[in-house]
Amino acid sequence: MSFRIQPTAPARPNRCQLFGPGSNTKLFAKMAASAADVINLDLEDSVAPTDKDVARANVIEAINTVDWGNKTLSVRINGLDTPYWYRDVVDLIEQAGPRLDQIMIPKVGCAADIYAVDALVTSIEVAKGREKRIALEVIIESAAGIAHVEEIAAASPRLEAMSLGAADFAASMGMQTTGIGGTQENYYMLHDGQKHWSDPWHWAQTAIVAACRTHGVLPVDGPFGDFSDDEGFRAQALRSATLGMVGKWAIHPKQIALANEVFTPSDAAVTEAREILAAMEDAKAKGEGATVYRGRLVDIASIKQAEVIVRQSEMIAAS
Repeated sequence: MSFRIQPTAPARPNRCQLFGPGSNTKLFAKMAASAADVINLDLEDSVAPTDKDVARANVIEAINTVDWGNKTLSVRINGLDTPYWYRDVVDLIEQAGPRLDQIMIPKVGCAADIYAVDALVTSIEVAKGREKRIALEVIIESAAGIAHVEEIAAASPRLEAMSLGAADFAASMGMQTTGIGGTQENYYMLHDGQKHWSDPWHWAQTAIVAACRTHGVLPVDGPFGDFSDDEGFRAQALRSATLGMVGKWAIHPKQIALANEVFTPSDAAVTEAREILAAMEDAKAKGEGATVYRGRLVDIASIKQAEVIVRQSEMIAAS
């Protein structure tokens, strides 16, 4: 272990982040009543340029009037390369009440992007005497973002989560695909004449997870575009969970249950984790640093793995 202890990520359920456009007020009550852990009211890609002002006003009213329960309530602002983002931040912090938890910053390319938003948010919070500090989440959606992912993860104490935005990321990288997440038809290997599809997002997800875990930030998988393909979504989510991501976006209500299913530790997994912890306690009492559990070696590292599963299960149960 490094002398510098790896910080702990925020202890909040983040299995599913449900998105809805700020221009469609009919969706707000349904989003609030959903089983998603995080609600993302969108001012960016899903809102037409002519609707930006109306959507912003809609979102502010919804923050102040809708009962969002105990969900994390987030707003995705417009990108820093647009003329909309500063007004998004100013109006949200000045006019939305204390129920707002987080601002999501899209298309982040470097730490300076975070600094700019952080400075503006801080100034408004001080001016308005806001007691609750607004958290930040960023989306990695470009070649610059993935190249600077660790400095981005370390950019602000406000930063709580980081997502991969597959579509814009693919465009920025010049990838020859129009798919949003999942395996891609032409990304395969041949073995004995048979095609085997691998995951083109794997390396980017791994980079995000490593940067997030290094700096105490929650790593989150982004959208899966084909909401008619439940098994494709589930497969992508399982790969993400295995890599260490804590949740996934839902761009359609039917994806909520799928995300919650994958990112909630199963009863069997929790039972096994508790049994490993008990077995290691017995081993330690005997002065041993390792033992055998169900025919396989478990040691101190196994304790850390098991504790991750148990903590996650307990946090979700408590919510």
